[in-house]
Amino acid sequence: MTQITPDPPVVRIRGVKKSFGTHPVLDGIDLDVRKGEVVVVIGPSGSGKTTLLRCINLLETYDGGSIQVDGVEVGFRDATGRRQARGDRELARIRADIGMVFQLFNLFPHLTACENVMLGLRKVRRLSAPKARQVAEQWLTRVGLADRLHHLPSQLSGGQQQRVGIARAVAMEPKVLLLDEITSALDPELVGEVLTVVQELARDGMTMIVVTHEMTFARDVGSRILFMDGGRIQVEGTPREVLARSDHERLRSFLARIEITHH
Repeated sequence: MTQITPDPPVVRIRGVKKSFGTHPVLDGIDLDVRKGEVVVVIGPSGSGKTTLLRCINLLETYDGGSIQVDGVEVGFRDATGRRQARGDRELARIRADIGMVFQLFNLFPHLTACENVMLGLRKVRRLSAPKARQVAEQWLTRVGLADRLHHLPSQLSGGQQQRVGIARAVAMEPKVLLLDEITSALDPELVGEVLTVVQELARDGMTMIVVTHEMTFARDVGSRILFMDGGRIQVEGTPREVLARSDHERLRSFLARIEITHH
């Protein structure tokens, strides 16, 4: 019988370390994320969750270890065993394959929703203006903003701005989508509309790493949950396994606190 070898992971992280000054924020992270997986990262403030995402697309430079996206080392070329930083152009090409949606929407205030989404398609993907517009309109329609294409960010609610941010990231057809606490700046009644969009992307097979405090979402959409604390992955498993574990003191107290603040 021929053995089927699984596809290599889309994201492969080995021994990643990162310190700010003398304070270690990531202390040897190992993680594989396969195509179509939704990996949800939970943990207390300061546990390294956001820093991990920022290292994957090199908004932060990692100090040691390896991060590969689709087989390509993100931050460095390995020159004869020494880590050599990539040039800006090379980095831009790699970053184009890694979508990121932030806690704060980071839209350009002087551009309409459609123009915000078109920008990367024109500048990085080099699409013609008509083609970029077509792709932008298609994605904005998919996230429920067909009637808001020509609105400026100031004319949109927080939830609508965040959906523009998601459309902008996925329009680039990234190999992995990183979502960092994308609902934490939103009014509670707007959270659902944003998470519904992410749920649909998950159903369509988008590979995602999601940092969130929304436990219902983590349970319903995550393929796996990682609990981070002290710069390490402390617990990892299916949502059912992780959320039901009673033997890990830090995880239990974290989940208890989340329950209280979200009800």
